[in-house]
Amino acid sequence: MDRAQKEKVVDELGQIFESSGVVVVAHYTGMTVAQMQDLRAKMREVGGSVRVAKNKLAKIALEGKPGAQMGDLLTGMTVLAYSEDPVAAAKVTEAYAKTNDKFVILGGAMGGSILDQAGVKAVASMPSREELIAQIVSCIGAPAANIAGAIGAPASNIASILSTIEEKAAA
Repeated sequence: MDRAQKEKVVDELGQIFESSGVVVVAHYTGMTVAQMQDLRAKMREVGGSVRVAKNKLAKIALEGKPGAQMGDLLTGMTVLAYSEDPVAAAKVTEAYAKTNDKFVILGGAMGGSILDQAGVKAVASMPSREELIAQIVSCIGAPAANIAGAIGAPASNIASILSTIEEKAAA
């Protein structure tokens, strides 16, 4: 790899570290190509990506970035899993690590916060962006439905009382 290619890789990695909601670092020693493709496919499904890069270039790309301390995790055969959604990459990597013992999560970064294995697990247990939006919408919609029911209830009660009175008068 010549100098221009290395500079390009460093720039790409720098963009990944700046724009990603979460970056997870893991060892992948002993994984087959098929297993790696499976991981990539699962990450693509949630809008994330997987990147294998030289640790030295990744450390250079981390310099001056919010998660620069994550460079300590970059030893051995490492892979970077990242996504804009702050929990998507963590969820996929955590689930994948449970099914594949050759994929070992080392930690990661969420913005300027450095995560250890437990931190990645905690982030993975959080609801995704879409799940949070659905929860908020249901919270916002519930009071409106209750108000509509409360407003409509007296009218239906009055109508049933009037029909009962009408039936008694007719009898």
